[in-house]
Amino acid sequence: MKNLILAIICISLVIFCNGLKSKRVMIWQDEFNNSQIDKSKWTFETGGDGFGNNELQFYTKDRKENARVEDGNLIIEARQEQWENNQYTSAKLITKKTFPFQFGSVEVRAKLPKGKGTWPAIWILSKNIKKWPDDGEIDIMEHVGYNEGFIHASVHTKKYNHIIGTQKTDTVLVKDATEIFHVYRADWTPEKIEMFIDDKKYFTYINTEKTYDAWPFDQPFYLILNQAVGGNWGGKEGVDSTIYPQKFLIDYVRVYKIND
Repeated sequence: MKNLILAIICISLVIFCNGLKSKRVMIWQDEFNNSQIDKSKWTFETGGDGFGNNELQFYTKDRKENARVEDGNLIIEARQEQWENNQYTSAKLITKKTFPFQFGSVEVRAKLPKGKGTWPAIWILSKNIKKWPDDGEIDIMEHVGYNEGFIHASVHTKKYNHIIGTQKTDTVLVKDATEIFHVYRADWTPEKIEMFIDDKKYFTYINTEKTYDAWPFDQPFYLILNQAVGGNWGGKEGVDSTIYPQKFLIDYVRVYKIND
């Protein structure tokens, strides 16, 4: 009888989860099945000024050594090489001009780079950002190589951010994150933000305060995929230059509308 009850509970949970997913309607996707990066979906953010975090890389524009489609994956490759005043190159792809969106479910299937100094991220920022962190940031996945396997999800706002030590963050261990692909997901609604890895929820931020200082998320945001090198967090324990080049592989990016 006990086994029967457990079986019924498991089946019910599967049905419930499938029901939740059935409420989603895909509104944007990139499966990276073409021979090159789709310029109608992505643009490049360039530069090498440290991006406020003392990062070491220069983000290049449309350079295959740093960003390309290969074997059905987007590859963002960080390399040790001189570029202007920087010792490393990498790429940062965004949808600020091509696909800003407000609310939805974001899914990214990815395999992460490995080694001290790597700092890949999947995140979204306000399309109309004027001041960080006041206008909000949602980090769907961050991973720093010196702490391998620990995946971080966070939100940053004026009231809650890492500068003043109040950021809302949760961390989960995924031991093989640098060895195989996993699905990183964020569900973003007017009421809450939830983060998942392979459909397992590990982060929730609820819109309880109803103020812009705590919830600046009722506005269009855009997608960002990048691999930083070093920096205040990624380079906290140094950068192992011998590991480069390092690849951040993305199998697909899918965005869904969540229906009530």
